[in-house]
Amino acid sequence: MIAWPPVELMTDEYQLAMADSYLAQGKADGRVAFELFVRALPQDRGFLVAAGLERVCDYLTSFRFGTEAIDYLRRSHTVSDPLLRHLASLRFDGDVDAVPEGTVVHAGEPLLRVEGGRLACQLAETFLLNQVNFQTMIATKAARIVAAAGGRPVVDFGFRRAHGADAGLLAARAAYIGGCSATATVAAGFLWGIPTSGTMAHSYVLSFPSDVEAFSAFMRDHPDRSTLLIDTRDAISGARAACRASQLTGIVPQAVRLDSGDLVETAGAVRAILDGGGCAETQIVCSGDLDEYRIAKLLAAGAPIDGFGVGTALTTSNDAPALGGVYKLVESDGRPVMKAAGAKSNLPGRHQVFRTVAGDVIGLVGEDVTGSPLLEPVIRAGALVTPASSLGEIRDRAAAQIAALPERVRALRDPDTMPPQHSPRLAALEEELS
Repeated sequence: MIAWPPVELMTDEYQLAMADSYLAQGKADGRVAFELFVRALPQDRGFLVAAGLERVCDYLTSFRFGTEAIDYLRRSHTVSDPLLRHLASLRFDGDVDAVPEGTVVHAGEPLLRVEGGRLACQLAETFLLNQVNFQTMIATKAARIVAAAGGRPVVDFGFRRAHGADAGLLAARAAYIGGCSATATVAAGFLWGIPTSGTMAHSYVLSFPSDVEAFSAFMRDHPDRSTLLIDTRDAISGARAACRASQLTGIVPQAVRLDSGDLVETAGAVRAILDGGGCAETQIVCSGDLDEYRIAKLLAAGAPIDGFGVGTALTTSNDAPALGGVYKLVESDGRPVMKAAGAKSNLPGRHQVFRTVAGDVIGLVGEDVTGSPLLEPVIRAGALVTPASSLGEIRDRAAAQIAALPERVRALRDPDTMPPQHSPRLAALEEELS
């Protein structure tokens, strides 16, 4: 196995180059504030589900450049000797305010604000964007797939198609936040207690002389949780084999799975065979290159499907595989600052998001704005001050906030969006600095 490098090296070289220059210019100890937000929603997204804060907090509260990282930077001549000495004692001793994971957010709204010493806040940028962008993207994709399933369970099948093991694990967590009922990834159950679920592979069926023998063996070995993959040879004959195996064993399979073909037609035919063969209680679950659009079409066509396993489309968010989250300086040494570059501009100053019945309002920290503030204190002086929510609480928060959105904002195609308004003081500051 490849050994992972120290997490403090998971940064861009230009972060270290800037840190070197900040130190040389006497700016290393200045206090700054950065905010992480998404400029524009991806295609067909009317909202986002915030995720990734847990990893952000773990990273910042343990932020330090260890001996291994310092030795590499010295050998590679990446930074100056003065910066090496400075990094050896550098810690994040600042503050973080953030929206809780599972919060529904919109374009332009800060998901988190990081305040503290300039070097630590700057060096954190790359890792924080990596975590929040990816996990928010997957939680949002999962929420769309779950919505399309109309109350039917959706299981994450995507680890094998994820872009690496770390991505597969984090995708399982984010998918659960977004509403998936379980994951096929056992390690996600180990780490976070996410329910795990599985069926069987075609290779298992092919390891026996016939479907009946394969299904009978599997049901005897798993009498309480047997889901049979019935389309290894032909789904219709596989459904009949499942009924025959049930008669032979006296065990009714929990479900059968379809992984290919015309799922509308096949699911209807399989349902009839199961109902007539003593397996009326057996459910039909489907997999095979599914996404929210195909699931919606299947159910609109009346396919008698009871659940879905979704892999590639979920863990890669295949129709919108990148989230354009950015991390921008908003205050430097007590002075509000902004990048003024047209569509790539950012709002000056430190912000709070206020949620109202009419929509969200972005105001300045300390400004008197009507509504419920979304960003909450998470880290103060480098230490956690708010206990992390349980994964179940995060998932429930996401479900409740998604359900409260207008129907058109939740639409799978061409949804409405809910861009936040700007408070009077923020609008005046933006005008002053533009």
